[in-house]
Amino acid sequence: MAENKKLSMDELNRKSVDEFKRSEKTPVIAVLENIRSAYNVGSVFRTADAFLLEAIYITGYTCIPPHKEIKKTALGAEETVEWKHFANAIEAILTLRENGYKVYAVEQAINSISLEKIALSNNEKVAFVFGNEVTGVEQSTIEQCDACIEIPQLGMKHSLNIATAAGVVLWEIIRTRMIKS
Repeated sequence: MAENKKLSMDELNRKSVDEFKRSEKTPVIAVLENIRSAYNVGSVFRTADAFLLEAIYITGYTCIPPHKEIKKTALGAEETVEWKHFANAIEAILTLRENGYKVYAVEQAINSISLEKIALSNNEKVAFVFGNEVTGVEQSTIEQCDACIEIPQLGMKHSLNIATAAGVVLWEIIRTRMIKS
């Protein structure tokens, strides 16, 4: 049987804050639209750190760092991951477009693309809009996006917590880029 021993903190070779900030980032931005729970925001910061995302764009009434509940789940990632706040998602999308990003809403919609079928080039600049825990991505925001992507779901609920949805989508994008490189 293969040896399975939990790695120590030293064995994980974690980057320091300075090393993280100097690291080349993946040209992916997570856009958080009107997220109610600061814990969800903190979880997305932690995921963004794990995958070396370029940034998080925080929009609407989503809370921003410093915030004790973000800090509790982000575990310091709110200090490493770049972030910007915008009054609304439309403002964020305009900025993204000016900088050459394709923008996808993560939402169940007519003509949505199933996540496993999204075809992106390795260095393509992309942003993913994640919406409110109850209402999802606003229709006015969806109308400004290039397309909607949907996470395939097989059970009864057909909805995921926003932090879980962000983890699934962002991992799939990073995973496919790792395969291509």
